[in-house]
Amino acid sequence: MTPYHIDSLDQKILGFLIKNARMPFLEIARECGISGAAIHQRVKKMEEAGIITGSRLLVKPKTLGLDVCAFVGVHVSECNKYTATVEALRAISEVVECHFVTGSYELLLKIYCRDHEHLMDILVNTIQHIPNVQKTESLISLDQAFERQVWVKDKKNGK
Repeated sequence: MTPYHIDSLDQKILGFLIKNARMPFLEIARECGISGAAIHQRVKKMEEAGIITGSRLLVKPKTLGLDVCAFVGVHVSECNKYTATVEALRAISEVVECHFVTGSYELLLKIYCRDHEHLMDILVNTIQHIPNVQKTESLISLDQAFERQVWVKDKKNGK
């Protein structure tokens, strides 16, 4: 498979879709000065290349009463049990991200909970009961300064 090279027009298209995944292709086409069919073809090529993997709605956790965001480092006693540990964590709906990381932990989790008591319950009665979870260390987010999608910069201009 030949790798797909993103040009400045693809970057512009991605920029619009990152800001609003529901933006109509015809509106993007007008902004880019090309046909809707050309936008459709480029998006399809980026999907086929795995650059675009879908679109989704973003829900603000606080609007659902999930007021506590925590990052949890997990020490796993046996690294060869990584897959089983990850599958057990996947079953916990409060865990929204799980990363295998370098450093002090094997896994780093992002968790949303209603309050501190809910977080403590998830840690003590759920996560720490998973076989091979040796211990956890939690960091509670006080504020999310910003959030964004990954962005492809123009390599020639550094923009």
